[in-house]
Amino acid sequence: MGQKQLITLLGSTGSIGVSTLDVIKRQADRYQVFALTANTSVQALLAQVLEFKPTYAVMLDHDSADQLRNQLHSLGSETEVLSGLDNLAMVAAHQAVQQVMAAIVGAAGLMPTLAAVRAGKRVLLANKEALVMSGELFMREVRAHGAELLPIDSEHNAIFQCLPQGASGKLAGAGVEKLLLTASGGPFRQFTSDQLEGVTPDQACAHPNWSMGRKISVDSATMMNKGLEFIEACWLFGAPAEAVEIVVHPQSVIHSMVQYSDGSVLAQLGNPDMRTPIAYGLAWPERIAAGVPLLDLVKVAKLEFEAPDEDRFPCLRLAREALAMGGTAPASLNAANEVAVQGFLENKIRFTAIPAVIEKTLTAVAVEQADSIERILAVDELSRAIAEQALNI
Repeated sequence: MGQKQLITLLGSTGSIGVSTLDVIKRQADRYQVFALTANTSVQALLAQVLEFKPTYAVMLDHDSADQLRNQLHSLGSETEVLSGLDNLAMVAAHQAVQQVMAAIVGAAGLMPTLAAVRAGKRVLLANKEALVMSGELFMREVRAHGAELLPIDSEHNAIFQCLPQGASGKLAGAGVEKLLLTASGGPFRQFTSDQLEGVTPDQACAHPNWSMGRKISVDSATMMNKGLEFIEACWLFGAPAEAVEIVVHPQSVIHSMVQYSDGSVLAQLGNPDMRTPIAYGLAWPERIAAGVPLLDLVKVAKLEFEAPDEDRFPCLRLAREALAMGGTAPASLNAANEVAVQGFLENKIRFTAIPAVIEKTLTAVAVEQADSIERILAVDELSRAIAEQALNI
């Protein structure tokens, strides 16, 4: 075994970060943590720093960083504590680092993820919002700086596993007809429109198959998660919108599929555990143990599929429309969704008002060329302000 690979985890206290650290711990002869980052979760990051002893710990929030620094100092830790967005970008782009796990939820992950790309790192992308907001620009930067972009979302990771190597952007030439993105349907798959009116944040966060943070859980419940993944898939694999189809698969055993022109459909199956795609990304093109139980097909017994219902889950339609509008429209979609989801979690709006807030924002914000990060971030800020106003209507 050669020298250990050094890894920066952007968003180490979230569910993806925790799962990544579990895989790293199981493969301690291969990988070593260089930096851990979080927003405000001081105690969770403290425990991780004490266990993994990174060179750096970075908190986006300055006061939280001060708390962490004081606690680590009193415990004799040698980890250097930093704060702010610039330092998140610094540990993502640091010359000592080989791989960066981009797992910060939402728009906050865009700049440090882009910093890793511009430094030519292997970027394990679990932050779909980075591509949703800045797809064309982001992929251009990947190519320009020779970065290696590996998808960690289970669906995109599955498609990556089922495609011939180097097929991204050349799907038709590889005989690919369609990318089939599977969706669990979330906790409200069988709810009527009337039932959806009264659902609570706790109900929305109780996903039947996956253990996720609250924001992503609500996105799964509205199916916006699949809408964002639809946009992400188009950019990641160079696929036209009509070549990406969403299929509801309640068991979450088939993580996605690729349909070929000869009639073949290749699928990637596994237990619903994010350690599988994380381990695949870390070691690619090798495969390593991830701690995931092997799939028992007899126990699974059946695999079901159905079409998504865009009348009950209009976020899917809104995502498709935003991609078709082009430019900064997907950034507006993402910003409005983040504001609306937070409003729902704080009981300011009903569950069914989430798509209404997004649609009002998309209608109100002019679409511009997404040709610079500054313009994308300006549209993000404007869209958030308009979505905040829509919460109060």
